[in-house]
Amino acid sequence: MADSRGRVWTGIIRIGPHRGDHRVAARAALSVGVPLLVLLLIDRLDLSVYASFGAFAALYGRLDPPRTRVRMQATAGGILVLSMLLGTALSAAATPPVATVVVVAALAAAVTLFAYRTQWHPPGALFTVFAAGACASFPATPATFGLVLFVGVSSVLWSLTVTTLFALARRGSWHLPPRNRPQIGTVAWEMTATVGVAALLAGVAGVLLVGTHWYWAMVGAVAAVGGAHVTARLVRGVQRLVGTLVGVLIAAGLLALALPPWAVLVIAVALQAGAELFVGRNYGIAMVFITPLALLMVSLASPATPELLLRDRVLETVIGVAVGTAVAIVSATLRRRPTA
Repeated sequence: MADSRGRVWTGIIRIGPHRGDHRVAARAALSVGVPLLVLLLIDRLDLSVYASFGAFAALYGRLDPPRTRVRMQATAGGILVLSMLLGTALSAAATPPVATVVVVAALAAAVTLFAYRTQWHPPGALFTVFAAGACASFPATPATFGLVLFVGVSSVLWSLTVTTLFALARRGSWHLPPRNRPQIGTVAWEMTATVGVAALLAGVAGVLLVGTHWYWAMVGAVAAVGGAHVTARLVRGVQRLVGTLVGVLIAAGLLALALPPWAVLVIAVALQAGAELFVGRNYGIAMVFITPLALLMVSLASPATPELLLRDRVLETVIGVAVGTAVAIVSATLRRRPTA
């Protein structure tokens, strides 16, 4: 038991080696920064959340050769756009929150299965849950679909362009052979069930206990069940919780400043770069950047007050991490149980 606690504590504070993370950070900053700049110039930063979700495509395949990375990002970008459209449809149809949670949880399970079968990096459905859940929470009209499609697809295409240009700039890297990938066996199905159950339970709890921004509970749960084994999942859950709490304090200070839109844009780009510098090295530190970034982007598209956003982020994250950690432990226990 003491050895297990030691591994968890060590995992929480450990910072992994730097493996070209500055290049990923630069790609991510450009991928999100240019679309936001365009929206700023046309005075439509209310659409920035859709551009940000589209730019998430740039975060896939960071360890893969460029050709594989571009294909993975194109596929992930398409799924992200479809997730935004699904969330928009749920909002436009005035779907009850619990029913919306069920749909988003089913999406989480389906994308998890696809991601593990095709060996995405990062694996899982965290970004798609965030995109679908957030869009389901924003008011939508028939005109919203066209805006989501245009802004989201444009952002994905720009991300693919940035990735391609970076690859071509590094001569010879485009022709690197694909890396060897381990066989995953039944992991895909196990993670599909675990993610689906965790997302569903966390979302329902978020709706019943808090009410608004329930998708943050689902995102927290999906993040908490990620990891190769139960210790890694416990580490990730604690890192997400602590990093979120620190990030909320930073976000509170930023939101209190009532910054002009151009300043929000600059800070968002810097936060995106900082997140990518650490997300593969220490998830908790990355959450210190990701949390204020998410809150700034949501605040541009949501009429909620900063106080409500901050409160909901903390409460929903606690719910999500608690549910996700519990589901992760139960899943690990069932996996170890010998069959008759």
